[in-house]
Amino acid sequence: MSHHYRFEKILALKEREKDEALLLYEKAVKNFEEAAEKLYSLLKKKETLEVFQTNKLNGGFSIHEIRHYQQFITNLEETINHYQEIVISARNSMNWYKQKLQEKNIEVKKYEKMKVKNTEKWIQVLRSRENKALDEISTLQFFNRNGS
Repeated sequence: MSHHYRFEKILALKEREKDEALLLYEKAVKNFEEAAEKLYSLLKKKETLEVFQTNKLNGGFSIHEIRHYQQFITNLEETINHYQEIVISARNSMNWYKQKLQEKNIEVKKYEKMKVKNTEKWIQVLRSRENKALDEISTLQFFNRNGS
């Protein structure tokens, strides 16, 4: 006698949804990491450039070079601001996908728990039937021995 869980298809669907949510979350994490690394790189570049500019100012710097480096730093700051917004957006997206993944995990756990309980109940019914059959066999054997 084989046991069939009546919500097997729903459980399979929920597991697929969870797997999809996991892939989307992993993609969001990757996007966040890439944006954060780019932002870090830009901040490091700005820091290096400012140190270079300070050293050049101490050693003598033409007005044209000062303007050039100042314009470059200004452009770099705009790019940094842009990437800060991208990082914030990527972090929000990552957190949203994380929440969705957690919700899907909870749904799958509920169906898995229902499956376990259903299987346990089925085993209990099977054992009860088996015990009843054994009782009937013993009763028949008892009557057969005493009746002959």
